[in-house]
Amino acid sequence: MSYVDGFVIPVKTSDKQAFIDHARKADQLLIDEGALRIVECWAEDVPEGKQTDFYRSVDRQEGETVCFSWIEWPDKATRDKAFAKMMESPELMAIAVPFDGKRMIFGGFTPLVVLEKSNG
Repeated sequence: MSYVDGFVIPVKTSDKQAFIDHARKADQLLIDEGALRIVECWAEDVPEGKQTDFYRSVDRQEGETVCFSWIEWPDKATRDKAFAKMMESPELMAIAVPFDGKRMIFGGFTPLVVLEKSNG
């Protein structure tokens, strides 16, 4: 793995299933364009901080939680090509988005340390 996109997304708790449905459709399109792995996580043990936290990062509103997600790519070039294609995709644009994308935070990262448990 040599490139990762990370996301923190505000989602209404009542829209959990809609978020799952959206992720399954949109994420499959990204897999088809070269993503190696996509993980979508729903907040479970996310404390509220005194100065900053996941909730404040997206200006959480009443009745919302946060989702933490990432996409693993083989390289940045594959990611850039896939994202460019996705932004022109009528299929992607037709998928209803069950969250406020204006408050989502995201960014692309180059991994510095990757540790994995071996199967031996």
